Amino acid sequence: MQKYSDWRQLWYPNFEDFAKAENSVGDHNNTVTNVTVQLGATAYLHCHVRSTNDRTLAGAEQISWVRRRDWHILSSGMFTYTNDERFQILHAEGSDDWTLQIKYVQKRDNGTYECQVSSNAGMISHFVNLQIVVPEASIQGTGSGEHHVDVGSVIDLVCIIEKSPTPPQYVFWYHNDHMINYDTARGGVSVETVPGLRTQSRLVIKDTNDADSGNYTCSASNTEPASIYVFVSEGGGDNVDAILMRKSCAMCIASQVFLLLTASLAAALR
Repeated sequence: MQKYSDWRQLWYPNFEDFAKAENSVGDHNNTVTNVTVQLGATAYLHCHVRSTNDRTLAGAEQISWVRRRDWHILSSGMFTYTNDERFQILHAEGSDDWTLQIKYVQKRDNGTYECQVSSNAGMISHFVNLQIVVPEASIQGTGSGEHHVDVGSVIDLVCIIEKSPTPPQYVFWYHNDHMINYDTARGGVSVETVPGLRTQSRLVIKDTNDADSGNYTCSASNTEPASIYVFVSEGGGDNVDAILMRKSCAMCIASQVFLLLTASLAAALR
């Protein structure tokens, strides 16, 4: 008889069941399911007890959920063994589904969970690989963080929300601190959002003028915002005015620093 050499084996009635679980991924008696959930949503990990032997188990206490990364027993039957109230077992009487529910999922919930179905014939494991994804927003063509357009032309910005299994409930566009999705006062502003696994939101502003310069932000309900600074000027497409403006500001700052140093030096020599 082979002796236990690993503390994780203590969760199993004998070494044979432990060895089966350790090598179970390729076992036809076990199943592996992949579940992807976005950060902050609710995860449902299903364990279907299919076989006749499983259905005639003596009691619900023979269905258990285990978190594989630390071998923490999360539940046995309908009872949970964790202080984390986000975890709960969902099971309707007569149903063959024992679902582990995890509310408000966090990055640390990422990993493999094992549903152990024990009977007189031995144990079968159902594995669920839970992947937590964090949605990301980006504005196309924002490598430099700036966008330059000519006065009288069109501002055309496209925001992409990726890694989002559930589309955002809304996508708002801001010009500086002012939300402009429904800016009827300005006119010529339109926003079109196409939801999906890769949600796309397009902001179009026609007949631009100097007042349209500023910071533009795409803010979705399920991710951090993305921003870009837009310069509207004569010849803006060539960046000439923006470059001259930055050089002028740099010269102003340099002149002020020089004057301060000169004044400090003169005071010290008195």
